[in-house]
Amino acid sequence: MPHRSTTGVGLALALLSAVTFATSGTFARSLIEAGWSAEAVVVARVGLAALVLALPAALALRGRATVLRRNLGPVTVFGLLGVATAQACFFNAVRYLPVGVALLLEYLGIVLVVGWMWLVHGQRPRRLTVAGSLAALSGLGLVLDLTGTGRLDPVGVLWGLGAAVGLAGYFVLAGRVDPDLPSVTMASGGMAVGAAVLALLGLVGVLPLRATFGAVDFAGQRTSWLVPIAGLSLVAAVVAYLAGIAATRVLGARLSSFIGLTEVMFAVLIAWLVLGELPVPVQLAGGALIVAGVALVRLDELREGRTGPTPTRVEDPALAACSAGSGKPT
Repeated sequence: MPHRSTTGVGLALALLSAVTFATSGTFARSLIEAGWSAEAVVVARVGLAALVLALPAALALRGRATVLRRNLGPVTVFGLLGVATAQACFFNAVRYLPVGVALLLEYLGIVLVVGWMWLVHGQRPRRLTVAGSLAALSGLGLVLDLTGTGRLDPVGVLWGLGAAVGLAGYFVLAGRVDPDLPSVTMASGGMAVGAAVLALLGLVGVLPLRATFGAVDFAGQRTSWLVPIAGLSLVAAVVAYLAGIAATRVLGARLSSFIGLTEVMFAVLIAWLVLGELPVPVQLAGGALIVAGVALVRLDELREGRTGPTPTRVEDPALAACSAGSGKPT
């Protein structure tokens, strides 16, 4: 167990990671409203972040190029599903939905992982995980507010559920990485692949790749487009990942990822303060159920961790790539 003083540092770093990841939807909204396509936002965010993390990733390998070569396949799939798909779907969802609601839909990826492990690998969930999954699904019904006046755009809901699928893949893939592959190399490589594939699909006309380079509206002010780009790539990606890596080194992957669930709360708060977005009361109640359900699933995993490791660790989106490939709590 870490010393109390270092635990405090680890908690602060985990919360910093959650807060910085939670800003991504708010930064992206200003660009999307200025005419950027969601795919272009993802390319800018993860492409720049991959470049910034390239040097730390190379140093982490320390000349072990063979490790990266034998993991090119998993890193590529991770970049396609866990980075490109998850983020493109999430930012497309933000076009139609409040940021907090889009993130809540994405977080249902944890429930999808439970179903995947049960149906494909025969790992029957325990009672606490079942209770958490049912709570999250009940919360989904309230978030969608199907019988209320504030009904959500079904296109946005579909994009949000697509983000949940991508996030589920993110969790599963991050938990099955070669332990010799450094965490930061996995993160940087995955982001580079995601950015390159989306850019290529945009250049050949398969995906929309639009960007404008004038002033944008952010936090009620007109500012340069570089401000949200810097926020997305440096704050919501580089700082968030590095803080997550440091937090997992102090607290361990399980505890730090559990704390990372506060990302949802921070995302709703930031969107309210900056964009004036606040879900209606029934959606807030549904969001609380989703977060509670996800927390129960994570708590069940923490309890299992006392008796032995899980075959596939389900990490928070803010920390999955950070702890993946470490081979131990880092």
